[in-house]
Amino acid sequence: MGSLNANIAIAIGAAIMMASAAAQTPPQTTAPAQTTTEKSPFPPGPGREALFKVCNDCHGPESVLGQLKTREEWSKTLDEMSANGAQGTDEEWNSILEYLDKNYSLIMVNTAAAKDLASKLDVPTETADAIVRIRTEKGKFKSIDDLKQVPGLDATKLDARKDRLVF
Repeated sequence: MGSLNANIAIAIGAAIMMASAAAQTPPQTTAPAQTTTEKSPFPPGPGREALFKVCNDCHGPESVLGQLKTREEWSKTLDEMSANGAQGTDEEWNSILEYLDKNYSLIMVNTAAAKDLASKLDVPTETADAIVRIRTEKGKFKSIDDLKQVPGLDATKLDARKDRLVF
């Protein structure tokens, strides 16, 4: 029985020494793996940082992902956030609205003005003017394939926004 108690005492002593050593060793922290090739769901541009700053206190900017609204609906949402206590300057609110409109608004292909199409489709003014001219001359676009026929329109940019297109 004596050797059993001695073994237990040795085991307890070893455990205490290990615990003491562990307590004196600073914990190793590793930053979350994030590569420079990792793509953010938030495209760069004016208003992005203001979105992060203003929205972070309550719910985070991720709440905009997967929501598609009109400019007017985004404006109403921002007004509600402000009324509920979200803090931002007039400049920040305006830049957030522009950012959301450009990146997360529905694109009304058959009714939007050329200026709106240029911004939301990220195309030159001439291409947006061509979209308006073609729909005026030939009638409404019925599909993304019809829209891709517009000279100068980058199909990859259009495909990237296909979920936002309303015909």
